Amino acid sequence: MLYLLDANIMITANSSYYPIDQVPEFWSWLRYQGQSDNVKIPLEVMEEIKGGRKHGDNLVTWIAALENERALLLDEDVDVGLVQNVVSNGYANNLTDGEVEKLGRDPFLIAYALADTAVRCVVTTEVSRPAAQRQNRKIPDVCRTVGVACCDPFALNRALGFHTGWAGSA
Repeated sequence: MLYLLDANIMITANSSYYPIDQVPEFWSWLRYQGQSDNVKIPLEVMEEIKGGRKHGDNLVTWIAALENERALLLDEDVDVGLVQNVVSNGYANNLTDGEVEKLGRDPFLIAYALADTAVRCVVTTEVSRPAAQRQNRKIPDVCRTVGVACCDPFALNRALGFHTGWAGSA
């Protein structure tokens, strides 16, 4: 399975439970998983991480390090038709320009997973909110609608075996 990370995975991990300066094992493990092609970040999401954080932030510095970016960046172009499919079928087929802007990079992330649903899974900290409509829909609900697997970061950690004291190298 290839796990595609939402920006909130890295942002929340660094700001909450796995700060880069306190749990470096997680970040080494994440780089290793990227090098092993188990975890990737689409370009649009990578840009969101780099552009949405304060300059000099630990996460921006970490992700911009060449070995980390190379390990984690998904090396493929998005299928624009799949992005349109995600927007039309996952959110609504008549969104206004303002509503589309509020979606951010989420349709791209889901479209990359939609390109091969048998072996791709979106990972997000967003929680299902089935009553939400249009641009307010959450990633797990949109994934379910378009037939894409989705999990939270702790399911990812269990699936790929993260634990502190991990002794691998990356």
